Amino acid sequence: MHQILDTCQLTERRQAKNLIMEDPMIYNIALTKLPGVGAKRARTLISYCGSAQVVFETPSMVAEVPGFSKGYARGIKDTDTYLKVAEKELNFLEKKGIKPVFLSDEDYPRRLRNIPDSPIVLYKKGTADLNPARTIAIVGTRNATDYGRLVTEQIIDGLAAYNVTIISGLAYGIDVTAHRRAVELGLPTIGVMGTGFGQIYPSYHKGVANQMLEKGGLLTEFSYEKGPEREHFPMRNRIISGMSDAVLVVESAAKGGSMITAELALGYDRDVFAVPGRVTDSFAAGCNQLIRHHKAFMVRDAQDVVRNMNWDVQKKSRQASLFAALEGKERDVVMIMKGREASYTDELAIEAKMTSGEMASYLLILELKGIVKSVPGNKYLLT
Repeated sequence: MHQILDTCQLTERRQAKNLIMEDPMIYNIALTKLPGVGAKRARTLISYCGSAQVVFETPSMVAEVPGFSKGYARGIKDTDTYLKVAEKELNFLEKKGIKPVFLSDEDYPRRLRNIPDSPIVLYKKGTADLNPARTIAIVGTRNATDYGRLVTEQIIDGLAAYNVTIISGLAYGIDVTAHRRAVELGLPTIGVMGTGFGQIYPSYHKGVANQMLEKGGLLTEFSYEKGPEREHFPMRNRIISGMSDAVLVVESAAKGGSMITAELALGYDRDVFAVPGRVTDSFAAGCNQLIRHHKAFMVRDAQDVVRNMNWDVQKKSRQASLFAALEGKERDVVMIMKGREASYTDELAIEAKMTSGEMASYLLILELKGIVKSVPGNKYLLT
Protein backbone atom coordinates (compact mmCIF):
# COMPACT_ATOMS: atom_id res chain seq x y z
CA MET A 1 0.00 0.00 0.00
CA HIS A 2 2.86 2.36 0.89
CA GLN A 3 4.41 1.74 -2.53
CA ILE A 4 1.09 2.48 -4.29
CA LEU A 5 0.70 5.76 -2.35
CA ASP A 6 4.22 6.83 -3.27
CA THR A 7 3.51 6.24 -6.96
CA CYS A 8 0.15 8.03 -6.84
CA GLN A 9 1.60 11.04 -5.03
CA LEU A 10 4.44 11.32 -7.53
CA THR A 11 2.04 11.04 -10.47
CA GLU A 12 -0.19 13.78 -9.06
CA ARG A 13 2.81 16.03 -8.50
CA ARG A 14 4.00 15.55 -12.07
CA GLN A 15 0.57 16.19 -13.52
CA ALA A 16 0.32 19.38 -11.54
CA LYS A 17 3.67 20.55 -12.95
CA ASN A 18 3.14 19.11 -16.41
CA LEU A 19 6.21 16.89 -16.02
CA ILE A 20 4.95 13.53 -17.24
CA MET A 21 7.94 11.82 -18.83
CA GLU A 22 7.28 9.56 -21.79
CA ASP A 23 10.83 8.67 -22.85
CA PRO A 24 12.53 6.07 -20.60
CA MET A 25 15.89 7.58 -21.52
CA ILE A 26 15.01 10.61 -19.40
CA TYR A 27 14.95 8.39 -16.32
CA ASN A 28 18.17 6.66 -17.38
CA ILE A 29 20.01 9.96 -17.75
CA ALA A 30 18.47 11.30 -14.53
CA LEU A 31 19.84 8.28 -12.65
CA THR A 32 23.37 9.35 -13.59
CA LYS A 33 22.67 12.76 -12.00
CA LEU A 34 21.85 11.42 -8.54
CA PRO A 35 24.51 12.37 -5.96
CA GLY A 36 26.74 9.53 -4.84
CA VAL A 37 25.58 7.19 -7.61
CA GLY A 38 28.41 6.05 -9.86
CA ALA A 39 28.36 3.29 -12.45
CA LYS A 40 28.37 0.36 -9.99
CA ARG A 41 25.71 1.82 -7.69
CA ALA A 42 23.53 2.75 -10.66
CA ARG A 43 23.71 -0.85 -11.89
CA THR A 44 22.81 -2.05 -8.40
CA LEU A 45 19.74 0.19 -8.30
CA ILE A 46 18.58 -1.01 -11.72
CA SER A 47 19.21 -4.64 -10.78
CA TYR A 48 17.05 -4.41 -7.65
CA CYS A 49 14.37 -2.01 -8.85
CA GLY A 50 14.07 -3.27 -12.43
CA SER A 51 14.56 0.06 -14.18
CA ALA A 52 15.61 3.66 -13.64
CA GLN A 53 11.99 4.69 -13.96
CA VAL A 54 11.00 2.58 -10.95
CA VAL A 55 13.81 4.19 -8.92
CA PHE A 56 12.23 7.60 -9.46
CA GLU A 57 8.58 6.59 -9.31
CA THR A 58 8.92 4.42 -6.19
CA PRO A 59 11.77 5.85 -4.11
CA SER A 60 10.69 3.77 -1.10
CA MET A 61 12.19 0.75 -2.90
CA VAL A 62 15.61 2.39 -2.85
CA ALA A 63 15.81 2.03 0.94
CA GLU A 64 15.64 -1.75 0.48
CA VAL A 65 18.62 -1.84 -1.91
CA PRO A 66 21.93 -2.91 -0.29
CA GLY A 67 24.18 0.09 0.20
CA PHE A 68 21.33 2.64 0.18
CA SER A 69 19.89 4.00 3.41
CA LYS A 70 16.41 5.23 4.23
CA GLY A 71 17.91 8.69 4.52
CA TYR A 72 19.19 8.51 0.95
CA ALA A 73 15.79 7.28 -0.29
CA ARG A 74 14.07 10.20 1.42
CA GLY A 75 16.57 12.55 -0.17
CA ILE A 76 15.57 11.59 -3.71
CA LYS A 77 11.79 11.72 -3.21
CA ASP A 78 11.64 15.14 -4.82
CA THR A 79 12.83 13.90 -8.20
CA ASP A 80 11.47 16.67 -10.40
CA THR A 81 14.78 18.53 -10.49
CA TYR A 82 16.73 15.53 -11.78
CA LEU A 83 14.07 14.68 -14.34
CA LYS A 84 13.89 18.27 -15.61
CA VAL A 85 17.65 18.39 -16.06
CA ALA A 86 17.65 15.03 -17.86
CA GLU A 87 14.77 16.01 -20.15
CA LYS A 88 16.49 19.26 -21.09
CA GLU A 89 19.76 17.44 -21.74
CA LEU A 90 18.12 14.78 -23.90
CA ASN A 91 16.43 17.40 -26.07
CA PHE A 92 19.73 19.25 -26.42
CA LEU A 93 21.61 16.07 -27.39
CA GLU A 94 19.07 15.27 -30.11
CA LYS A 95 19.63 18.69 -31.66
CA LYS A 96 23.39 18.09 -31.64
CA GLY A 97 23.12 14.67 -33.29
CA ILE A 98 24.36 12.88 -30.16
CA LYS A 99 22.71 9.58 -29.29
CA PRO A 100 22.46 8.28 -25.71
CA VAL A 101 22.77 4.50 -25.43
CA PHE A 102 21.47 2.69 -22.36
CA LEU A 103 23.00 -0.41 -20.78
CA SER A 104 20.27 -2.77 -22.01
CA ASP A 105 19.98 -1.27 -25.52
CA GLU A 106 20.85 -3.57 -28.40
CA ASP A 107 23.56 -1.22 -29.67
CA TYR A 108 25.27 -0.83 -26.27
CA PRO A 109 28.78 -2.38 -26.53
CA ARG A 110 28.24 -6.00 -25.48
CA ARG A 111 31.91 -6.43 -24.56
CA LEU A 112 31.68 -3.47 -22.19
CA ARG A 113 28.35 -4.57 -20.71
CA ASN A 114 30.06 -7.55 -19.09
CA ILE A 115 32.36 -5.51 -16.86
CA PRO A 116 31.00 -4.63 -13.39
CA ASP A 117 31.57 -0.87 -13.57
CA SER A 118 30.42 -0.18 -17.12
CA PRO A 119 28.48 3.11 -17.49
CA ILE A 120 24.71 2.76 -17.62
CA VAL A 121 24.52 5.51 -20.26
CA LEU A 122 26.98 6.25 -23.06
CA TYR A 123 26.80 9.18 -25.48
CA LYS A 124 27.68 8.45 -29.09
CA LYS A 125 28.24 10.54 -32.19
CA GLY A 126 29.04 9.17 -35.62
CA THR A 127 28.33 6.00 -37.59
CA ALA A 128 30.36 3.59 -35.46
CA ASP A 129 29.11 0.08 -34.84
CA LEU A 130 29.75 -0.40 -31.13
CA ASN A 131 29.60 -4.18 -31.57
CA PRO A 132 31.94 -4.92 -34.47
CA ALA A 133 33.31 -8.40 -35.08
CA ARG A 134 36.90 -7.44 -34.20
CA THR A 135 38.25 -4.65 -32.01
CA ILE A 136 41.64 -3.66 -30.69
CA ALA A 137 42.63 -0.75 -28.49
CA ILE A 138 45.93 0.87 -29.41
CA VAL A 139 47.33 3.10 -26.69
CA GLY A 140 50.63 4.61 -25.65
CA THR A 141 52.52 7.64 -24.49
CA ARG A 142 51.47 11.18 -25.35
CA ASN A 143 55.15 11.92 -26.10
CA ALA A 144 55.49 9.38 -28.89
CA THR A 145 58.77 8.98 -30.75
CA ASP A 146 59.05 8.77 -34.52
CA TYR A 147 59.70 5.05 -34.05
CA GLY A 148 56.52 4.63 -31.98
CA ARG A 149 54.38 6.42 -34.55
CA LEU A 150 55.93 4.39 -37.39
CA VAL A 151 55.31 1.06 -35.63
CA THR A 152 51.72 2.08 -34.84
CA GLU A 153 51.06 2.89 -38.50
CA GLN A 154 52.69 -0.31 -39.74
CA ILE A 155 50.66 -2.49 -37.36
CA ILE A 156 47.41 -0.81 -38.40
CA ASP A 157 48.40 -1.25 -42.06
CA GLY A 158 48.75 -4.97 -41.40
CA LEU A 159 45.40 -5.15 -39.59
CA ALA A 160 43.52 -3.40 -42.40
CA ALA A 161 42.87 -6.66 -44.29
CA TYR A 162 41.03 -8.06 -41.25
CA ASN A 163 38.61 -5.12 -40.87
CA VAL A 164 39.50 -4.48 -37.25
CA THR A 165 37.91 -1.53 -35.46
CA ILE A 166 40.61 0.62 -33.86
CA ILE A 167 39.77 2.06 -30.42
CA SER A 168 41.79 4.68 -28.57
CA GLY A 169 41.49 7.78 -26.42
CA LEU A 170 42.00 10.68 -28.89
CA ALA A 171 45.02 11.85 -26.86
CA TYR A 172 48.32 13.18 -28.17
CA GLY A 173 50.95 10.71 -29.34
CA ILE A 174 50.14 7.07 -30.02
CA ASP A 175 46.35 7.51 -29.59
CA VAL A 176 45.86 10.10 -32.32
CA THR A 177 48.41 8.37 -34.57
CA ALA A 178 46.22 5.24 -34.42
CA HIS A 179 43.04 7.20 -35.16
CA ARG A 180 44.61 9.10 -38.06
CA ARG A 181 46.02 5.99 -39.71
CA ALA A 182 42.70 4.20 -39.40
CA VAL A 183 40.94 7.15 -41.05
CA GLU A 184 43.51 7.17 -43.88
CA LEU A 185 42.92 3.46 -44.52
CA GLY A 186 39.14 3.66 -44.25
CA LEU A 187 39.10 1.50 -41.11
CA PRO A 188 36.42 2.16 -38.50
CA THR A 189 37.86 3.87 -35.43
CA ILE A 190 36.27 4.93 -32.14
CA GLY A 191 37.62 7.65 -29.87
CA VAL A 192 36.64 7.31 -26.22
CA MET A 193 36.74 10.75 -24.64
CA GLY A 194 37.45 11.93 -21.11
CA THR A 195 35.13 14.91 -21.63
CA GLY A 196 31.60 15.59 -22.77
CA PHE A 197 30.89 16.55 -26.38
CA GLY A 198 30.90 20.23 -25.48
CA GLN A 199 34.69 20.20 -25.39
CA ILE A 200 36.82 17.96 -27.61
CA TYR A 201 40.10 17.48 -25.76
CA PRO A 202 42.69 18.27 -26.84
CA SER A 203 41.09 20.88 -29.09
CA TYR A 204 43.93 20.40 -31.59
CA HIS A 205 42.33 17.04 -32.50
CA LYS A 206 38.94 18.43 -33.53
CA GLY A 207 39.85 17.92 -37.19
CA VAL A 208 40.62 14.22 -36.91
CA ALA A 209 37.65 13.80 -34.55
CA ASN A 210 35.31 15.12 -37.26
CA GLN A 211 36.90 12.82 -39.85
CA MET A 212 36.35 9.85 -37.54
CA LEU A 213 32.58 10.44 -37.57
CA GLU A 214 32.33 9.34 -41.21
CA LYS A 215 33.38 5.75 -40.57
CA GLY A 216 33.59 5.48 -36.83
CA GLY A 217 32.72 7.83 -34.06
CA LEU A 218 33.24 9.37 -30.66
CA LEU A 219 32.00 7.96 -27.37
CA THR A 220 31.83 9.25 -23.80
CA GLU A 221 30.05 8.60 -20.52
CA PHE A 222 30.19 12.29 -19.55
CA SER A 223 27.37 14.77 -20.03
CA TYR A 224 27.75 17.45 -22.67
CA GLU A 225 29.18 20.21 -20.50
CA LYS A 226 31.84 18.16 -18.67
CA GLY A 227 35.40 19.33 -19.26
CA PRO A 228 38.77 17.54 -19.04
CA GLU A 229 39.02 16.83 -15.30
CA ARG A 230 41.92 14.71 -14.07
CA GLU A 231 39.78 11.83 -12.75
CA HIS A 232 37.90 11.49 -16.03
CA PHE A 233 40.80 9.91 -17.91
CA PRO A 234 41.29 6.79 -15.76
CA MET A 235 37.51 6.34 -16.00
CA ARG A 236 37.77 6.68 -19.78
CA ASN A 237 40.46 3.97 -19.85
CA ARG A 238 38.14 1.29 -18.48
CA ILE A 239 35.80 1.89 -21.43
CA ILE A 240 38.67 1.62 -23.90
CA SER A 241 39.81 -1.74 -22.49
CA GLY A 242 36.28 -3.00 -21.83
CA MET A 243 35.16 -2.42 -25.44
CA SER A 244 38.17 -4.19 -26.93
CA ASP A 245 39.08 -7.79 -27.68
CA ALA A 246 42.69 -6.87 -26.97
CA VAL A 247 44.84 -3.91 -25.94
CA LEU A 248 48.11 -3.08 -27.68
CA VAL A 249 50.59 -0.81 -25.88
CA VAL A 250 53.11 0.69 -28.29
CA GLU A 251 55.16 3.04 -26.08
CA SER A 252 54.67 3.73 -22.39
CA ALA A 253 56.57 4.74 -19.30
CA ALA A 254 56.49 2.38 -16.32
CA LYS A 255 53.51 4.33 -14.96
CA GLY A 256 50.75 6.18 -16.74
CA GLY A 257 47.41 5.94 -18.49
CA SER A 258 48.47 3.24 -20.95
CA MET A 259 49.61 0.97 -18.14
CA ILE A 260 46.31 1.54 -16.34
CA THR A 261 44.47 0.54 -19.53
CA ALA A 262 46.60 -2.61 -19.85
CA GLU A 263 46.03 -3.62 -16.22
CA LEU A 264 42.29 -3.04 -16.60
CA ALA A 265 42.29 -5.19 -19.73
CA LEU A 266 43.98 -8.02 -17.83
CA GLY A 267 41.32 -7.73 -15.14
CA TYR A 268 38.63 -8.02 -17.81
CA ASP A 269 40.28 -11.16 -19.32
CA ARG A 270 41.34 -9.30 -22.45
CA ASP A 271 44.53 -10.13 -24.33
CA VAL A 272 47.32 -7.58 -23.93
CA PHE A 273 50.10 -6.97 -26.46
CA ALA A 274 53.17 -4.76 -26.18
CA VAL A 275 55.84 -3.55 -28.57
CA PRO A 276 59.28 -4.03 -26.98
CA GLY A 277 61.87 -1.28 -26.82
CA ARG A 278 65.45 -0.73 -25.74
CA VAL A 279 66.03 -1.33 -22.03
CA THR A 280 67.64 2.11 -21.72
CA ASP A 281 64.60 3.99 -23.11
CA SER A 282 62.18 5.33 -20.48
CA PHE A 283 59.31 5.44 -22.98
CA ALA A 284 59.73 1.67 -23.53
CA ALA A 285 59.86 0.80 -19.82
CA GLY A 286 56.15 0.04 -19.51
CA CYS A 287 56.04 -2.23 -22.56
CA ASN A 288 59.18 -4.09 -21.49
CA GLN A 289 57.75 -4.48 -18.00
CA LEU A 290 54.50 -6.00 -19.31
CA ILE A 291 56.43 -8.47 -21.47
CA ARG A 292 58.94 -9.32 -18.73
CA HIS A 293 56.18 -10.10 -16.22
CA HIS A 294 54.30 -12.21 -18.78
CA LYS A 295 51.35 -9.83 -18.77
CA ALA A 296 51.59 -9.10 -22.50
CA PHE A 297 52.47 -10.91 -25.70
CA MET A 298 55.45 -9.38 -27.47
CA VAL A 299 54.47 -7.83 -30.79
CA ARG A 300 56.81 -7.12 -33.71
CA ASP A 301 54.17 -6.64 -36.40
CA ALA A 302 50.46 -7.03 -37.15
CA GLN A 303 50.77 -10.76 -37.82
CA ASP A 304 51.78 -11.36 -34.19
CA VAL A 305 48.43 -9.87 -33.18
CA VAL A 306 46.48 -11.65 -35.91
CA ARG A 307 47.87 -15.08 -35.06
CA ASN A 308 47.34 -14.69 -31.31
CA MET A 309 43.76 -13.49 -31.83
CA ASN A 310 43.03 -16.27 -34.38
CA TRP A 311 41.92 -13.65 -36.89
CA ASP A 312 43.68 -15.62 -39.61
CA VAL A 313 41.54 -18.74 -39.10
CA GLN A 314 39.81 -19.54 -42.38
CA LYS A 315 36.39 -21.14 -42.49
CA LYS A 316 36.47 -24.48 -44.27
CA SER A 317 33.77 -25.95 -46.49
CA ARG A 318 33.56 -28.89 -44.06
CA GLN A 319 32.08 -26.51 -41.53
CA ALA A 320 28.95 -25.90 -43.59
CA SER A 321 28.09 -29.59 -43.62
CA LEU A 322 28.74 -29.85 -39.90
CA PHE A 323 26.42 -26.90 -39.27
CA ALA A 324 23.69 -28.56 -41.30
CA ALA A 325 23.95 -31.72 -39.20
CA LEU A 326 23.45 -29.89 -35.92
CA GLU A 327 20.12 -29.86 -34.16
CA GLY A 328 18.50 -28.28 -31.13
CA LYS A 329 20.60 -26.42 -28.61
CA GLU A 330 23.90 -27.14 -30.38
CA ARG A 331 22.66 -25.37 -33.48
CA ASP A 332 21.33 -22.49 -31.37
CA VAL A 333 24.76 -22.00 -29.81
CA VAL A 334 26.48 -22.03 -33.20
CA MET A 335 24.01 -19.51 -34.63
CA ILE A 336 24.71 -17.14 -31.73
CA MET A 337 28.46 -17.45 -32.33
CA LYS A 338 28.24 -17.04 -36.09
CA GLY A 339 29.86 -13.89 -37.43
CA ARG A 340 31.64 -13.17 -34.16
CA GLU A 341 35.11 -13.49 -32.81
CA ALA A 342 35.81 -15.10 -29.44
CA SER A 343 32.93 -15.00 -26.94
CA TYR A 344 32.80 -15.61 -23.20
CA THR A 345 31.01 -18.71 -21.90
CA ASP A 346 28.82 -16.62 -19.58
CA GLU A 347 27.97 -14.19 -22.38
CA LEU A 348 26.83 -17.04 -24.63
CA ALA A 349 24.85 -18.59 -21.78
CA ILE A 350 22.90 -15.37 -21.20
CA GLU A 351 22.04 -14.98 -24.90
CA ALA A 352 21.04 -18.64 -25.22
CA LYS A 353 19.02 -18.48 -21.96
CA MET A 354 21.01 -21.33 -20.42
CA THR A 355 22.98 -21.77 -17.24
CA SER A 356 26.75 -21.43 -17.51
CA GLY A 357 27.04 -25.18 -16.81
CA GLU A 358 24.71 -26.08 -19.65
CA MET A 359 26.57 -23.81 -22.04
CA ALA A 360 29.92 -25.30 -21.01
CA SER A 361 28.56 -28.79 -21.83
CA TYR A 362 27.41 -27.78 -25.30
CA LEU A 363 30.67 -25.99 -26.01
CA LEU A 364 32.59 -29.13 -25.04
CA ILE A 365 30.49 -31.21 -27.44
CA LEU A 366 31.01 -28.67 -30.24
CA GLU A 367 34.73 -28.56 -29.51
CA LEU A 368 34.97 -32.35 -29.80
CA LYS A 369 33.21 -32.08 -33.16
CA GLY A 370 35.78 -29.54 -34.31
CA ILE A 371 33.23 -26.74 -34.70
CA VAL A 372 34.45 -24.45 -31.93
CA LYS A 373 37.78 -23.99 -30.23
CA SER A 374 38.74 -22.57 -26.86
CA VAL A 375 41.08 -19.58 -26.67
CA PRO A 376 42.69 -17.86 -23.66
CA GLY A 377 40.37 -16.08 -21.24
CA ASN A 378 37.65 -18.76 -21.09
CA LYS A 379 36.44 -17.74 -24.55
CA TYR A 380 35.34 -19.74 -27.59
CA LEU A 381 35.12 -19.08 -31.32
CA LEU A 382 33.98 -20.96 -34.41
CA THR A 383 36.88 -22.73 -36.12
